[in-house]
Amino acid sequence: MSGPHVIRGAVSLPEAELSWRFSRSSGPGGQHVNTTDSQVELRFDLAKTEALPPVWKERALERLASRLVDGVVSVRSSEHRSQWRNRETALVRMAALLAEATAPPPKPRRAKKIPRGINERRLRNKKARSETKRGRSGGWD
Repeated sequence: MSGPHVIRGAVSLPEAELSWRFSRSSGPGGQHVNTTDSQVELRFDLAKTEALPPVWKERALERLASRLVDGVVSVRSSEHRSQWRNRETALVRMAALLAEATAPPPKPRRAKKIPRGINERRLRNKKARSETKRGRSGGWD
């Protein structure tokens, strides 16, 4: 692999906490697919990890609740013919998934007062449109 996969900042996925499973893949590869375990399933025990700060871990457990099975998040990759490339893809996906899940929540939107000029312009346009429509009805006698 190409070194540690950084989630964010100095926090990265520890190789010791990752578990790999390989199986036969469907998809491209012809007869090669029938003989090679190229599909990769990468599992990371999010509930028991010590690699993430507690706040991040809490946030990730909450956001990934639908993907977790017994506190373990898994990613599967079988796009490529080689197991090595599928391992790389799975690692990148796992890091991206955890980076998104541990990201801080967006700042709440603060409602601001609508500027007076904009409100007046809106009302003027509204009245003009109303007059246009009123002028269309009847009165042709």
